Amino acid sequence: MSVWSAGLSAVAIFAGTNVDDLLVLTVLFLSGRRSGRPRRWQIVAGQYAGIAALVGVSALVAAGLLLVPDRWTGLLGLLPIGLGVKALFRRGDDAQRAPVTSAAGVAAVTIANGADNIAVYVPVLRVLGPGEAAVTVAAFAALVAVWCAVAAWLGGHPRVVRLIDRAGHWLVPVVFIGIGLVILAPTVAAAIG
Repeated sequence: MSVWSAGLSAVAIFAGTNVDDLLVLTVLFLSGRRSGRPRRWQIVAGQYAGIAALVGVSALVAAGLLLVPDRWTGLLGLLPIGLGVKALFRRGDDAQRAPVTSAAGVAAVTIANGADNIAVYVPVLRVLGPGEAAVTVAAFAALVAVWCAVAAWLGGHPRVVRLIDRAGHWLVPVVFIGIGLVILAPTVAAAIG
């Protein structure tokens, strides 16, 4: 695989596994505009830390080190569910504040939302050579900046702002709960079936 094809593949892989992050980042940037928390730098730093952790874990697993059994990774969905439920019970000005207000919180949500990332990154990293893997990681780093820029723009777009004004008190928590349920569903299905 050439460097160019590795880069194009990385773009497709990142976009496919991080569409949901774009929604979460938009909500966080909008909340930051309104309440001052999380701050822009905390969102960006948290997103970079979360994606770096997902890539690092994927690389370790691809190298043959199994850190967390597959049947337990879905339990990470409990984190965004808990944050969303907590946010549903907020009152007044706190109701539209994001469930996370720090870089560590943003990273935790990114990691919890990353089961699909790991599922895709592991086989990809397993077959790439060192040069192709470096191109892939560099492309991911550049795309985190793009994702943050797009989400920041969406978080300031008048239509998005109006939507959150009308429905933000329940929309933000529902987004977090929905993401958590999507993460948790395969684990529950495997336990039942």
